[in-house]
Amino acid sequence: MRIVLAEDLHLLREGLIHMLTVRGMEVVAAVETGEELRRALREEAPDVAIVDVRLPPTFTDEGLQAALAARRETPGLPVLVLSQHVEQLYARELLADGVGGVGYLLKDRVLNGDQFVEAVHRVAQGGTAMDPDVIAKLLAGSPHQEPFARLTPREREVLALMAEGRSNAAIAQRLFLSEGAISKYTTAIFQKLGIGASEDGNRRVLAVLAYLHGTGSGGTPAAPR
Repeated sequence: MRIVLAEDLHLLREGLIHMLTVRGMEVVAAVETGEELRRALREEAPDVAIVDVRLPPTFTDEGLQAALAARRETPGLPVLVLSQHVEQLYARELLADGVGGVGYLLKDRVLNGDQFVEAVHRVAQGGTAMDPDVIAKLLAGSPHQEPFARLTPREREVLALMAEGRSNAAIAQRLFLSEGAISKYTTAIFQKLGIGASEDGNRRVLAVLAYLHGTGSGGTPAAPR
């Protein structure tokens, strides 16, 4: 797997390179600024980009903007965003096109190397890897509450774990339920949000997007790859 990494903190950047390399991945470019990231994404065409939101020179959203620009040029380019804090606007912007693998993790999650590398693989393969705290903020902060209000507290828990990219088996293990029970919860979630069975691309992401967009259906967001 070929990776472009953008992180301005030297120690964290070197640590990530080591963590990824010893697990068999190739960091083809490791950059510090938004402009360097834009250039590396164009030249290297990586399998996945791991991007800090805030990069020099202004430390606002250079990393995210560079990644979004690259996804406009190469639709579906997998991007895993790292951030120090939950920034809802950035997470919504990343999810907005609903195409390809996306992830948004807090930097604290990097401390668990195995989970972080698992998230990198999931995003590179077109899945999602959303930090639980990010999902909680997104769901709590949406102005469109009606579709979400139809869900029971347990269904909301399941939806949050689905949005992290977890399988039914993993959700069942987390919630100490059977996989069959989780299947019933996911079916209920899709029905309440109006997401049809024909949308097999990634109904988990569609469920989150449907809520975030306040549509109550899977029709508005594009189907993820």
